[in-house]
Amino acid sequence: MRSSLATTLISAAHAGASVLRSYFGRGAVPGVMQKGPADFVSEADLRSEAAIRDVLTAAQPGVLFQAEETAPQSIDSGARFIVDPLDGTSNFLHGIPHFSISLAYVDDSGTIAGVVFDPMRNELFWAERGMGAFLGERRLLASSTADLDTALVHTGIPHLGGADHDGYLRGLARVMARVSGIRRLGSAALDLAYVAAGRGDAFFEKGLKPWDIAAGMLLVAEAGGVVTDQQGKPVAFDRGDVLAASSGVHPRLLELLSAP
Repeated sequence: MRSSLATTLISAAHAGASVLRSYFGRGAVPGVMQKGPADFVSEADLRSEAAIRDVLTAAQPGVLFQAEETAPQSIDSGARFIVDPLDGTSNFLHGIPHFSISLAYVDDSGTIAGVVFDPMRNELFWAERGMGAFLGERRLLASSTADLDTALVHTGIPHLGGADHDGYLRGLARVMARVSGIRRLGSAALDLAYVAAGRGDAFFEKGLKPWDIAAGMLLVAEAGGVVTDQQGKPVAFDRGDVLAASSGVHPRLLELLSAP
């Protein structure tokens, strides 16, 4: 049975999704601004975040927020909502129907509840710590794959302004040579949700932000997967280095990605 916290996160995700759907596919999205190299925000992001915040603050007045667009981004302790109103902005702006809303409630012990919602497929991934991960009402289990040669691996490729392109390419080359397929879909939150749902056997990326991963990491862990950084250590929100995988392939991918 869902807690009131999970129910609130789900309601907020639906509010944000209604905004995104109202903008998607209408042609040029208004109010597009460039925050940095290959980093964009639009009117849709901002209005989605506002709708999400309205729901969350109504349920928990005075709560702290750590959000991609408007709230303080550098909070590193205390209970708070972590909000990404549109993960996959580049896909959204180019009319590619693969993006998501990622919401989580965290405290100093980690993520307590999280939601990743795909507005275009109306797929709701959610999890609560110790209670499991779900797609709608269906319990999720990560892949049982243990062989790299049958594994499908999701990743995020560093772009303009990203760090360590050469290091990423070395790791990717080692993984490519061992697995059955690589996917780069453009929403890290959905990549993590897909690993939780068994739609991929692993996901790895560096340089992610807390709002990209806070909900998705809980989904993977609650579905029986393993989440570490690419050196096998606990993931630090301020570093955004993630390897999330089925328990069978995680140690094998860790060996490939942690090599110098």
